[in-house]
Amino acid sequence: MKIIGLLLVPLTSMVVLWGVITAVTASESLELREYKTLWTNLRLPAYKLISEIQRERLVSAQHLRNTSEEPAVAAQRTRTDAARDSFRKLSSHSKDRSEEIRTQVDAVYTQLDRLDAIRGEIDTSLSDRLHTAEAYNTITDTIFGLHRRVALIDDIPIYEQSRVVIDLGYAKELLTREQAIALGPTTAAERRLFTQLVGNRRFVVDQALGELDPVMRDTHVALITSPAYQRMRMMEDQVIAGGTPQGWLGTTQALANSFQEAQMRASTMLNAQADPVADRVLERAFLLAGTCLALVVVSIAFSLRMGNRLSKELGALRLAALEVAQERLPHVVSKLRKGEKVEMPELSVASTTVEIDDVGKAFSTVQQTAVEAAVGQAQLSEGVGHVFRNLARRSQTLLHRQRIQLADMQHRATDPEALDDLFRLDHLTTRMRRHAEGLIILSGATPGRGWSKPVPLLDVARGAAAEVEDYQRVTVEPMPGLRLAGPVVGDVIHLIAELIENATVYSPAHTQVIVRGEQTARGFAFEVEDRGLGVSADELTELNERLVSPPEFDLADSDRLGLFVVSRLAARHDIRVTLRGSPYGGTTAIVLIPAEHVADPEPEARVKEPARPMRVVPSE
Repeated sequence: MKIIGLLLVPLTSMVVLWGVITAVTASESLELREYKTLWTNLRLPAYKLISEIQRERLVSAQHLRNTSEEPAVAAQRTRTDAARDSFRKLSSHSKDRSEEIRTQVDAVYTQLDRLDAIRGEIDTSLSDRLHTAEAYNTITDTIFGLHRRVALIDDIPIYEQSRVVIDLGYAKELLTREQAIALGPTTAAERRLFTQLVGNRRFVVDQALGELDPVMRDTHVALITSPAYQRMRMMEDQVIAGGTPQGWLGTTQALANSFQEAQMRASTMLNAQADPVADRVLERAFLLAGTCLALVVVSIAFSLRMGNRLSKELGALRLAALEVAQERLPHVVSKLRKGEKVEMPELSVASTTVEIDDVGKAFSTVQQTAVEAAVGQAQLSEGVGHVFRNLARRSQTLLHRQRIQLADMQHRATDPEALDDLFRLDHLTTRMRRHAEGLIILSGATPGRGWSKPVPLLDVARGAAAEVEDYQRVTVEPMPGLRLAGPVVGDVIHLIAELIENATVYSPAHTQVIVRGEQTARGFAFEVEDRGLGVSADELTELNERLVSPPEFDLADSDRLGLFVVSRLAARHDIRVTLRGSPYGGTTAIVLIPAEHVADPEPEARVKEPARPMRVVPSE
């Protein structure tokens, strides 16, 4: 009950509630008053613009049928441009009222910018009648979308009637589309579109008249029951049947004008209804504001007394929860990752309030559940590592035996084609071995491949290139005769092979990947440069951060498996890997091997043949 009392009548909440009610109710009144402003700056100019676009669509259709002179087309375009400029000028005053209105007005601007292109296609005879009509239809559809967005208002009756009036305006738009299509003999495609327009218009009119207020309905009912409207319906049926009715243009134009006048009268009536409603809403706002203010004054004493007591207890609970979240749980997770056992004391909060004491116990339960989940996650990661390691070790053994058999078959092969196939199979086996080693690295262990003596760095680069699928695209440039310490040779070959693989995958097939190396003050640096599309500066920064600080392996992040392997190998031997942009537009990977892993060249007296890495059989 204390918490309920604190939530129901606190001083701050009541003040906020009072302000919100006052602001919301007053804003409703202001919004209703803005309805007239939006009508003046947006909807009325939009209606005028629609009318001019409808007339331009009609004269353009007449022009394409060779029934209208160019001066008439030019004059109508001038009137349309004037309406467009007027709409742009007036709408700029109200387009920033809300994000929705701004978006819709910008969409109208975009469509209006297409007018010149549409006219150019008409003047150069690049557009037929149907395509021209559809182009103008797209513009008017966007403007009607603006009407529907601007007509949103909190007063439901006004909104419903505005929506119905907009629908009737769209019915008039459908009528003008029919008018432009059926000016003369029609094609099959034009008749299909005409039939759809007729059905849609009749449905919209029938639907809207049933929802329209009686005051505005009578005018529209008189229109659709007039002889001219019935004559137009018969003409529509004649066009659908493939005929060309006489007097079509005059009949439809008169009806379109009548619909326009009725629609404008209805819109004006709705606009006038908004002001009295706004006054009533403002009176309600003052009444609610006074009532809320009285409640605020009454609740001051009770809220201060109850709030002061409960705030102390809640503050103690907050500090205990923060201690769990910021200190205890991170410390427990860190110890679990190291394989240590942990114990979590229960969270205790001294409180006389039963509910707060229950919340403290709930936090203790959450804490224990989080620890159990972390233990399970650690065990799962360890189990996955064991699976990776066992599978990779078995694969290593099989691949090693396969390479021995392939080497024996290569020695015995005499057919050049068969020998070439064996070489390709041997290369495929080498790549499979590298992927098996990748699984071992993911498990946290070290691959079994190793060398007992230092290996020339040039041979290391060549060995890495040989483990890549597109090794023909890789060019290894001459390097100094320095050698790499045997224990790190296997990992460096794997590391550079992953970088070369990346370079070949993310660069065009006709480009080369260059591998070069040179001695530096702190050791030896390999450079792997591709000539692909490169990556953005932000992505380069993110990748370099991952290479410097290897993250925990995520089973779901398999797309960056190679990057994870590279970061693990680099961290193991204190090797620094950096990615940067290439002058050729691609990416350059720089691998800096510390000086303690680099040995001097072998004395020339002892150099009789190229050093051959020895094979180490991986344990199963």
